Amino acid sequence: MSIRNLFFICTALFCGACSSDLFLDHDGNMPDSEKIAQIRTGQTKTEVNDILGAPSLTTGLSDDHWIYMSSTIKRVAFMRPQEMDRKVLAITFDDNKVSKIEKRTLADANNISIDKDVTESAERQQGFFRKYFGGVGSYNRD
Repeated sequence: MSIRNLFFICTALFCGACSSDLFLDHDGNMPDSEKIAQIRTGQTKTEVNDILGAPSLTTGLSDDHWIYMSSTIKRVAFMRPQEMDRKVLAITFDDNKVSKIEKRTLADANNISIDKDVTESAERQQGFFRKYFGGVGSYNRD
């Protein structure tokens, strides 16, 4: 067996050992297009819940923003996961009735820049001993 043949055999074995596993993960609970088409402004939360089901998440303390979302993520062996598709349906309620319906996709995504400003707190201004030993000796009998 020549060196050349041995080289080709080793190369073939090496390349064959590389993983080419491809996984597509589908996450979320985006309703069907037919169900989304049934939603109109003026419907109540109960009606929307009966048609679409429970939202992926709600925002705000008043539960007036419902979000349905789904995404498809491609994973190949050890490579970084890549989001292939994203769908978001946001429904806003005013006085328990639908006031706004928005549909978004991955193309609508914005890159968010992180602000470098730091907010100082009172905790940072305390010294080491006051912070860790400041409560020594104080006792409440409640």
